Amino acid sequence: MKQLTGGEAVVQSLIKHGVDTVFGVPGVQNDWLYNALYDAQSQIRVIHARHEQGAAYMALGAAWATGKPAVFSVVPGPGFLNAAAALSTAYALNERVLCLAGQIPTTAFDKRQGALHEINDQLGIIKRLTKWAETAEDPTVVPSLMAEAFRQLQSGRPRPVGLEVPMDVLKAKTTVDLDPVPAAIYAPPMNVDLIEAAAKALGKAQNPIIYVGSGALGVSGEVTALAEQLQAPVVGYRTGRGVVDTRHPLGMYFHASHEYWKKADVVLAIGSNMRLPVKAWGTDAEMTIIRIDVDPTSHAIIKQPDIAITARAEDAVPELLNRIGAHNGKRQSRTEEMAALEADWFARSAFLEPQITYLSIIRDELGEDGIFVDDLTQVGYAGRLRYPVYKPRTYMTPGYQGTLGYGFPTALGVKVAKPDARVLSIAGDGGFMFSPQSLMTAVQHQIGLVTVIFNNNQYGNVQQMQRNLYAGRVIATDLLNPDFVKMAESFGAQGLRAETSDALRQAIQKGFATNGPTIIEVPMGDVEPVDRFRKLPRVRG
Repeated sequence: MKQLTGGEAVVQSLIKHGVDTVFGVPGVQNDWLYNALYDAQSQIRVIHARHEQGAAYMALGAAWATGKPAVFSVVPGPGFLNAAAALSTAYALNERVLCLAGQIPTTAFDKRQGALHEINDQLGIIKRLTKWAETAEDPTVVPSLMAEAFRQLQSGRPRPVGLEVPMDVLKAKTTVDLDPVPAAIYAPPMNVDLIEAAAKALGKAQNPIIYVGSGALGVSGEVTALAEQLQAPVVGYRTGRGVVDTRHPLGMYFHASHEYWKKADVVLAIGSNMRLPVKAWGTDAEMTIIRIDVDPTSHAIIKQPDIAITARAEDAVPELLNRIGAHNGKRQSRTEEMAALEADWFARSAFLEPQITYLSIIRDELGEDGIFVDDLTQVGYAGRLRYPVYKPRTYMTPGYQGTLGYGFPTALGVKVAKPDARVLSIAGDGGFMFSPQSLMTAVQHQIGLVTVIFNNNQYGNVQQMQRNLYAGRVIATDLLNPDFVKMAESFGAQGLRAETSDALRQAIQKGFATNGPTIIEVPMGDVEPVDRFRKLPRVRG
């Protein structure tokens, strides 16, 4: 029991839960939180952003890169709302992000007197963007609420949480118990009978296939071993890339799996709802679908599986692997078949130039453990189709949320969390300009991120749709941009321009050899889009 301010209770609780970094923007409602952070600088650091959206995206990047909770702090009202896009992206990506939101004084609650940054029902908004959120109305409850926040982050489906702490609560000083009785982290009990049923079905399958999402990121080795026993290709699209190394004979690109889907008789989804193939490619009575997911409510959202296993992949996949041998016969290698499917896919997508060449250079220069953060740009879209991913959590997209401009600030958080890894983000000129002020954070904190801006002076994807789908009605998509090299230099970053493939490679090498941030501008004209692959034809049902 100690005499603490509410702000001190927050900071000491964060430290007890293993947090060593807070991404944030200070403000009057959070003064006493930052006073406490000042006093605890030997234990916890502050990476201060130049915009609340940047702070939240950085926390998202740190959480994604490590699989561990990450925290951002913002003032209430407009500060919180500025961060909402990043919070919704964290929700879409199933990431462990804690939104630490300021709030007006408790004495002003529900008075509607126009307190600074007051908005109607801020807690209700936070709850709609998280799996759990509460308000601390007294310093004494801060440790127990913080403990519940971290329990929620690590229980069941990992999604962001929120905690409001009003300014008067942060300032108030009282006796606080920093060691509340801990609540147990929840994992759903596993039904071993369903695991056995899945093992039997997979063992009898002639043409099994495995689809993986973010729920499988922690079982890469087990999924690879299961695939090898079954000779089943493993497919990830966005969040599941890298669960099985693309170079593995059974590591299959998503769109190459369209052809295999025609004959698949047993489909195993691990931590993935398989939205695209199930909805777009079709199913029928000849296909058995097995799903492993920690969220029991997710099974029937798109299509009720034949075998629905509610469990963490970390619990279910090893058990399935232990049981598969009793039901699985000797299987012939599918290496040649998979190589033929990949070669066909490469041939059909070879027109995506210069995107594929750029991606190949990035892949080479990142090396074995480098991390690639995409954005909504033509090179990024091509990356989802053709970029090879070697390991889990080394390829990041915004998932179904599709938040344009997320990539640069998110990649800064990735680099903060993984300072020894090579981290490279890409952006279009339109997306990058959503958060150029984050470059100042990168310079000030010496965050050695390399960012490649593919500049065509357009919101390119939107303009292509205007041209191709709406008879050339081009409006509001031509962009006037700064000289990105000069802009980077004016911020104190390294600015480079690469007008050829060789120049891009050299610029990336120079960027990785520099301690601080590097911006590389690549002038780029119109390119062939990936549109023909967005809706592959239905082949079942």
